[in-house]
Amino acid sequence: MAEAKFLKGNLFTHVTVMSLTASIGLMAVFVVDFVDMIFISMLGKSELAAAIGYAGAILFFTTSFGIGLGIAAGALVARALGAGDEALARERTTHALTYGLIFATVFATAVWLSLDVLVSLLGAKGETAALAVHFLQIIVPSMPFLILGMMASAVLRAHGDARRAMMATISGGVVNAVLDPILIFGLDLELTGAAIASVIARLVICGMAVWPLMAIYGGISRPRIGGMSRDLSPILAIAFPAILAQIATPVGQAYVTREMASYGEEAVAGMAIVGRLIPVAFGVIFALSGAVGPIIGQNFGAGDMARVRRGFNAAVLFVGVVIVLVSAILFVARGAIADLFGAYGVTRDLIYLFCGPLALAFFFPGVLFVANAAFNNLGQPFLSTFTNWGRNAVALIPLVWIGSTFYGAPGVLIGQSLAGVVFGIIAWVMALRVIARGGKPEHAKQDLFGREGRLMALFQARR
Repeated sequence: MAEAKFLKGNLFTHVTVMSLTASIGLMAVFVVDFVDMIFISMLGKSELAAAIGYAGAILFFTTSFGIGLGIAAGALVARALGAGDEALARERTTHALTYGLIFATVFATAVWLSLDVLVSLLGAKGETAALAVHFLQIIVPSMPFLILGMMASAVLRAHGDARRAMMATISGGVVNAVLDPILIFGLDLELTGAAIASVIARLVICGMAVWPLMAIYGGISRPRIGGMSRDLSPILAIAFPAILAQIATPVGQAYVTREMASYGEEAVAGMAIVGRLIPVAFGVIFALSGAVGPIIGQNFGAGDMARVRRGFNAAVLFVGVVIVLVSAILFVARGAIADLFGAYGVTRDLIYLFCGPLALAFFFPGVLFVANAAFNNLGQPFLSTFTNWGRNAVALIPLVWIGSTFYGAPGVLIGQSLAGVVFGIIAWVMALRVIARGGKPEHAKQDLFGREGRLMALFQARR
């Protein structure tokens, strides 16, 4: 049964519980990716590790598309629940998932047909490029199922059901972890085996996320043409800017990958290891956008802006605590981590750099994640687009170029980190101002869906 669980109770506790449960699910997937890299490294072929790095940048891009759609679904359902409209919440769920499946299928087809071009743009060449394309040709067709699972998980979190959302990704992670050694080593499929395991895991995630919506919340029904037409505008009003915002990160990562490629496959392998290590180390931080969003969305839907501000501040405090603790662990374990991958030379240097000062600097991207959750759930999703593109293009490109010019491969990571610091601060200030401007309870009640509400009204007027 639908219930607005976040309108009362301790906000720091809500943030902690939602973030930890969401992060456990995320980290189950990230840990499997991390183990994939370990297994591939054990094969002793640097071109395989580099191919995973190039493929990872493109998969990050496709996953970001799903995150944007999930943000839209979760925000709309959370607001409807906060306003006490259970029927609207069920309709939003059905129509959002239907549109998500359609959009994801079209997007996956376009990406699959463009793999050669995309891999080439990242700077991959020769056998490494061929391996990356082969890996992606197997995985990309499963993208619609992953995106549907991500959207269903976002809706579960909007209901406050973090446990079932967590179990969906944990189930996929367990399946992947079991299949990886069997397919990679047992059947000697190497990179192909890793790709097949990932596809099966995505199917499991989808099934485990959609089932609770059907069995417990009655959230899946037959889509109606009238309802689909009505809900297209509010869904797109959040999804479009949210997707643009999420795509900014893989675009920035693609530039970083291309810049790092000029220093050879060892540098790309080091970057790929750091790229797998970041979400494992900071999975709780990555989970914040999805975890904090329902808390902000429900209280915004109820018109309690004072509680929205307290929830935002509690999330920022949570980021600080997590970053300090995890950074200390990484610093102590940096040698063991490098040895785990048999890293040497520039690869080892990059791992040590991340496990030092760059880990502490991740506080600011963490604040950015919280700010984006506020923007998306307070009817200002285009501000997420602005801050994400500001970080991953306006600041990242010149800072990475300067770092690369003066400090080589380590300078690439330093420039990327500084971009996060700059726009983390900017997003922090902007989020507090947005919350302050929306501080009148009647604003939330009068215009429940913010910008997307106005777009929906315009759409209906033109009909």
